[in-house]
Amino acid sequence: MSWHAQLDIAYRLEQQRSVARHSHDGPLRVLQSLYPEGDTICHNVLVHPPGGLVGGDTLDMTITASGTAHGLITTPGATRFYRSLGEPAIQRTRITLQDQARLEWLPLEAIAYNACLAENHRTVSLGPESEFMGWDLTAFGLPSANLPFDAGQFLQHIEVPGVWLERGLLHAGDLCLMNGPLGLAGQRCMASLFFVSGRKMSRDRREAGLEMARQVIDSHPLGQMAGVTCPNEQVMVLRVLAPLVEPAADLLRLVWQVWRQHLWQLTASVPRIWST
Repeated sequence: MSWHAQLDIAYRLEQQRSVARHSHDGPLRVLQSLYPEGDTICHNVLVHPPGGLVGGDTLDMTITASGTAHGLITTPGATRFYRSLGEPAIQRTRITLQDQARLEWLPLEAIAYNACLAENHRTVSLGPESEFMGWDLTAFGLPSANLPFDAGQFLQHIEVPGVWLERGLLHAGDLCLMNGPLGLAGQRCMASLFFVSGRKMSRDRREAGLEMARQVIDSHPLGQMAGVTCPNEQVMVLRVLAPLVEPAADLLRLVWQVWRQHLWQLTASVPRIWST
């Protein structure tokens, strides 16, 4: 039996508080709204009780924010794409930000299990004054448990319409891609952190953000496997390869903290769920 789950979240400002209104259909939902940073930023944890996706399963998320609302979304555990018998398992996230809204998309990693047929789609649309910061971590197999990713495929699609598109299809059997120096170089975790502005960022703002990220990269054990760039004047992207998820996640969190301070003048409030 295939599962189809739909979750809609709308952030807006009510009496000077960022509030998340949400509805769901199927096994995907919001636990509750938390305010560890005060009323201006609403933290939400998404849960998917089945614990993973098999062929034919679909998770659809629609997230909107307006006014000066600020939302932060994370998850308590990894998204797991399990073995498929022929149909793809699909996760789709559509994010639309208006006015001066901000959103932080900070889920834990996705794990591509052996013989999965997985698709992970994310589309972010922004108004001129809105901004988005998010990351994406993908693990191929579980090397430490001797569960390699030897078969299957993983499609990654991240898009800011008219601004930026990143799309890649990874086949486990493509050894040049999985192990070659121009591909994953034998690493089994790939991760990205991206900051997107609804309008062109000033040169000073971009260069300061890049320099701060490079300082973190230079002092990190994964420094030789990471880099940061601006593909255009609205987007900053950090990319990293790692043998396992944990060091990649550590680097992304460190850069997220310095970008949050520099770009939004906010100290990083690490979600409690990450340490439980």
